[in-house]
Amino acid sequence: MTTRVSFKTINKLAIPATIAGIAEPILSITDTAIVGNIPENGLESLAAVGIVGAFLSMLIWILGQTRSAISAIISQYLGAGKLDQVSTLPAQAITLNVLLSIVILLGTVFVVEEIFLLLNAKGKILEFCISYYSIRVWGFPLTLFAFAVMGIFRGLQNTYWPMMIAIVGAVLNIGLDFILVYGIEGFITPMYLEGAAWASLISQGVMAAMSLILLITKTNISLRPKLPIHPELRRLIGMSLNLFVRAVALNITLILAVREATALGDRFIGAHTIAINLWLFAAFFIDGYGAAGNIMGGRLLGARDFTNLWKLSKKIMLYGILVSGVLMIIGFVLYRPLGELFSNDTGVLKTFYSIFFIVILALPLNTVAFVFDGLFKGLGEMRYLRNVLLIATFIGFIPSLFLGKYMNLGLYGIWIAITVWMTIRGGALVWKFRRKFRPLLQKT
Repeated sequence: MTTRVSFKTINKLAIPATIAGIAEPILSITDTAIVGNIPENGLESLAAVGIVGAFLSMLIWILGQTRSAISAIISQYLGAGKLDQVSTLPAQAITLNVLLSIVILLGTVFVVEEIFLLLNAKGKILEFCISYYSIRVWGFPLTLFAFAVMGIFRGLQNTYWPMMIAIVGAVLNIGLDFILVYGIEGFITPMYLEGAAWASLISQGVMAAMSLILLITKTNISLRPKLPIHPELRRLIGMSLNLFVRAVALNITLILAVREATALGDRFIGAHTIAINLWLFAAFFIDGYGAAGNIMGGRLLGARDFTNLWKLSKKIMLYGILVSGVLMIIGFVLYRPLGELFSNDTGVLKTFYSIFFIVILALPLNTVAFVFDGLFKGLGEMRYLRNVLLIATFIGFIPSLFLGKYMNLGLYGIWIAITVWMTIRGGALVWKFRRKFRPLLQKT
């Protein structure tokens, strides 16, 4: 089977994937913006959302890697014209993933205070972290289920339904945030931070239900696990484990950044929370082209069409750089309004404005890493992705972070270390792709 590598084909996958991708951080951004403007304890609530959000993102990213693994396998079988040979794999993979998520949920919900004490939360912030997490954590298995279903759709070269799932979840979350956080006079009492947690949990439940209905009605894939165990489940688990280790390394970076920002003081973790949410928003925005690379790359590899695979890498990088350029312009034009959207605290805003330019200027570097991340996942190169993240984290980010701390660079040091981390990631992936696929291109 062949896949046309054209502007239309790429963007037919990338644009819905982009919309679906940015809907994920919108769930956190909405909480951050609305909670940061709560009349009482707004600064403490903002800090709690940042700390809990970082920890939950770690759990979701670590265990959500089945989405990429199952997408890669399905797209490769689709490219080879053998899709019927993996019909029982999705149900087995989803069952395994959801059961594991329940174990992790039960393993954390009883030690919530200890978890956030390790992240330097204390006093009122610690209290808010515990109440916020104790509600939001129950959406964890729901999110992982929805992610796995999105991976199946992506493997089938369909990003439209994942987009619809994400849009419904994001819109519902925004509406419920306003209603539950601030309340409706005479009808609903303001719930403040806990209202934001309930809004996210309800939205995650709706997304999971919608994922189930669409998978049943729009595909022939059954979610009823059947024996025997599919031979590809072992490869899927291996790919997922490599991505699991990779996600651990990735989240060590994010958690250490949050921990060091929290240690600097309330206004610093508040500013870092705003910056990291905008960074994640831009990441998911750019990652739409990474998703297109994931989807099309796997199919082209299955078809052994290396000429079009090479063309795909060049085109998705070009489109990703153009998108990052637009985001840079928007970032500088809306430099101050973006901060005011999230907080009304003068100290937080002053600190945020002092480092936001680093986030903006690093966008092209991030684009290289995000686009090739997606492409490599589609190619099944999970082991190399794992090794790159380990090197970028332990040889790039952590030494840079503590060097910045030693030099008293404060929040500047944290964001310089994140930029070093992303530079290593992107550079290593470009080098590997050229080294592996250029010789294959010359043979075809």
